[in-house]
Amino acid sequence: MRTGEIRALSGLRIVAALWVVLFHFRPLLQMASPPLYDSLKPILDCGAQGVDLFFILSGFVLTWNYLDRMGDGWSTKATLHFLWLRLARVWPLYLVTMHLAALWIIFTLNVGDFPSPEAGALTATSYIRQLVMVQLWFQPFFDFSSWDGPAWSISAEWLAYLLFGLLVLVVFRIDRATRARGLLLLAFAATLPPVMLLVASGGQFYTPWSWLPRILLQFTAGALACAAVRKLRPSDRARRGAGYVSVGLIAVIVGALYWFDAHPIPTIRDDFGLVDVLFMPLVVALALGVGTLPALLSTRLLVYGGQVSFGLYMVHELVHTAWLWIMAQYQISMAPSIGSKFIFLGLIVVAMALGILLFHFVEEPARMWMRRMVGERRQPVEVEHVPQLRPEPEPEPDTGPLDDAINDMPAPIHTPRRTLPRSFTREQVDARNR
Repeated sequence: MRTGEIRALSGLRIVAALWVVLFHFRPLLQMASPPLYDSLKPILDCGAQGVDLFFILSGFVLTWNYLDRMGDGWSTKATLHFLWLRLARVWPLYLVTMHLAALWIIFTLNVGDFPSPEAGALTATSYIRQLVMVQLWFQPFFDFSSWDGPAWSISAEWLAYLLFGLLVLVVFRIDRATRARGLLLLAFAATLPPVMLLVASGGQFYTPWSWLPRILLQFTAGALACAAVRKLRPSDRARRGAGYVSVGLIAVIVGALYWFDAHPIPTIRDDFGLVDVLFMPLVVALALGVGTLPALLSTRLLVYGGQVSFGLYMVHELVHTAWLWIMAQYQISMAPSIGSKFIFLGLIVVAMALGILLFHFVEEPARMWMRRMVGERRQPVEVEHVPQLRPEPEPEPDTGPLDDAINDMPAPIHTPRRTLPRSFTREQVDARNR
């Protein structure tokens, strides 16, 4: 099995999470600093696309860790084990933020003059659906589907997890019959239908049930891209080239967003959604590459940010909606000023601090506790970190689980130099040499 981590993809997670956070907080930034908002508007207004990047990363990571273990043949036991470990990964933190959101809704119903818009969703049926993470499956739009706004994507991912046992069987067989180049082409093709729907639906990215092809196809694209990367053994020169490609892709994505903002396509209202097709190549380039951008994303700070990104993602909208309620209740105006800028930065810091606390005191302790329930006492293979690329030995057949497979090939035999006992005299050494 491959071990280690691709640290650049860990760092990419915090970038995607902050992109979503700034997307939701952008009205506050517009009030606090209109010039700064205007300069960043093309990037901030499409921050919701960070969710699609998460879907691709999720498919990539899970395929890397489970393709060998689950792809060879169907195993109900292995599939249930996988689902339990996925539940351990997302459910504890999801459960806490779900109930925090419920408490906030109840608070607004009893305090102040502005009840939460989600108040009508506090029903027994909704509670059960929220609890088992299926609330999104019953409605075409994700707005107001979840008490905690970002939780809609967790409901979507849970659907992908339930289907992963079948997906991995298909990817495993495609992998055996297809070269890396073909797998990359298939991965790219999987990202196209959401974009085609965008173009065909009058240019609106947010249409009924649009979340369904987004999760299923972006997740599948990540899985196929991972299968391709597993086949590659790039040289140092190729890895440097991949690093340059990752920088180029970031430049193209950012440049395209500014271009679409200045030159909108008349027939495509949400033309920024076209950049989604570049996310999969970006993930592949970062997984393979070395150089400036992969090194930056691999720094200890950004890797740690990747670890706490799930907590930040799940809690930031609670911070945002709480502040909006405070502004409405106490008639606070965020006119452009130094104070407003500090408030905006403070809200980001509060969301990050809560995400860190949730990671250390909820997410990881609960995850390890649930893993121990099924006998998993080892540290998780991925703390949403992807294993480092390196050649892996082929296990001997019928030697047991893949996790325990070892390479039994004998090491090269080296004949040691003959040495003489230290007690030999110089004359004896000379005589032996003669």
